[in-house]
Amino acid sequence: MSDVLRVGVPVATMWASPEAPRDLDAAAAADVPDVAAWLSGLTPGDRLGLHGRTLTQLLGGEPVIVDQQRDGWCEVVAPWQPVLGQDGYRGWVRLAHLREADDDDPDVPPAHVPADRIAVAAYAERFQGLTYLWGGTSPAGFDCSGLVHYCYRQAGVVVPRDSPDQARAVTPVPLGTEEPGDLYFFARDDGRIYHVGFVAAEGRMLHAPERDGSGRIVDEDLDDERRAHLVAAGRFDLGH
Repeated sequence: MSDVLRVGVPVATMWASPEAPRDLDAAAAADVPDVAAWLSGLTPGDRLGLHGRTLTQLLGGEPVIVDQQRDGWCEVVAPWQPVLGQDGYRGWVRLAHLREADDDDPDVPPAHVPADRIAVAAYAERFQGLTYLWGGTSPAGFDCSGLVHYCYRQAGVVVPRDSPDQARAVTPVPLGTEEPGDLYFFARDDGRIYHVGFVAAEGRMLHAPERDGSGRIVDEDLDDERRAHLVAAGRFDLGH
C-alpha cells in the first residue's frame, strides 16, 4: 500500500521500529501522545538513550506516505523532511497518530514568518533555553538540524532534515564572510558533518548542543573545539 495520510496529532514521534520505544517512552507512543509529559520524565541519560530509537518528529498536518502497517504501527515516508537520495525521512509511527487527508490540507508547509534568512534566524532565537532532544523537530525539543529544519518550515520553506544534507543544499559562503542568518557546519576528522548552527555573528552561533543529554539551545561564541571543527558556512537560496 502507498496511502497518503496526514499527521493527526500536534507532534508524532518517528521511531526506528515498532519495538524501539522503551517503557519510559509510553507517553510518546500512546494513542493520544503527551510529548510534554514524556520529556518531563526523562533524565539526561534517558535522552541519550534515544539514539538509535527516535529518528525525527512529524508535525500536525504533515503528509506521510504509508508503505505498510503492522500491529497498530505504520512504516511511512515523510516527504516534507528531505533526505539525500530518498523521497523523505523513513520510519515508524503509530497509526493512531495519523488521519485521513482532507481536500483543504496544504501541499506545502504554511508560512508564519517571512522567507528571509534573518527572519528565520530571529525566529529561532525564541527557543533559547529549550533542552536538546535527539530527533526533535518541534518546540517540545530540537536537535541541531531539527532546529534549522523547523524554523525554515515556519517560513514555508522545506530544507533537508539532517545537517550533512543541509550542508550539501546551501550555497557556500567563504568563512570570514558569513553574515547573521547564515549557517555554520562542523565536521570531525572523517569529514562528515555532525553539527549545524545559525550564525549570530562571526565566530558566534545560535544552536542546539547535546552535551551529554542536558544541553540547551544557546547563543554563544564558538569555543576552541567548535573552531577546530568548523569546516563551512552557507545559506539557503530563498530566491531573493
